[in-house]
Order: sequence, then structure tokens, then C-alpha cells
Amino acid sequence: MSSVALHRCALGGDHAGFDMKQEMGLFLRQLGTMLTDCGAHSGEPSDFPDFAEKVAMEILSGRADRGILICGSGVGVSVAANKIPGIRAAICHDTYSARQGVEHDDMNILCIGARVIGPELAREIIKAFLFAKYSPSERHARRMAKIASIESRALAGEFSR
Repeated sequence: MSSVALHRCALGGDHAGFDMKQEMGLFLRQLGTMLTDCGAHSGEPSDFPDFAEKVAMEILSGRADRGILICGSGVGVSVAANKIPGIRAAICHDTYSARQGVEHDDMNILCIGARVIGPELAREIIKAFLFAKYSPSERHARRMAKIASIESRALAGEFSR
């Protein structure tokens, strides 16, 4: 595998993901990843949407290439992050989904549930996510264009109630 030293990664999570976030932060630094810690900075109760937004903004601003969000299940941070245009977040609790999510779907935020998987599996999933590269084959590019069209139409109000 090639080095991930060129990856700039934003990492965030709520109180339920705090311990795993701290552990994965150390792991990411050991891999040579340039890391931005978007919080939480303690195990005190906190709200996952705040951290999903912070990580997403690091990516959209260009300060980070990818993001990792950790909450109890991974669901909350995924739902919140996907509300932000330009973000493609997914819960992955296996290495195949983490790799394919990047290769086929240009996923830019990995979401993990700290109450669902343990730290060793989380490290393997994070490596699969960081080492994967988007493969813009014709079928993947076509599908990504369709996703971009849905997002554009939503921003234009087409799906408003």
C-alpha cells in the first residue's frame, strides 16, 4: 500500500464516539495523516450534528481531503453530514464498503458507530477508506452525474414540500 501522508483528514464525533475518536486520531497520525480534530474534545454530552457540520466544512473548504465521523451507531452523523451539499457520507462497518464507497461513489466522509464495532476493525476500515481512490469509469461517472443532478434539483427547490 502507498503512504497516506498526503491525506488531510478531518475527524469528529460526539460523546458516544469520543473514546474511539481519540484512539483513531492517534492511529491516523501514526499513518502520517495530517489531521484536523473537529471535536468533541471531551466525553461530556454533545450533539452529533455539530461535528458532522464541522467535518463537512473542512472538506468543502479544501482544508481536508476526507473526513471521518464517529457517533454511537454511525447513523446520526451520516444523516447530518449528507444534508450538506457536496458531501457523500456513508456508514461502513466493513472494509469492502469503505473501499468501494470511495472507488465507485466518491465517498468523502466515512461514518462509524463506536457502539457497533471495535477499534481494531475501525482501524482496518479507516485504512480501506484512506487508501481507496475514486475510479471514474464511465458507469461510475454517469452515476455520480445523476447524484449531482439530484442534489442540484434539490437545492433549486424541486423536492420542496
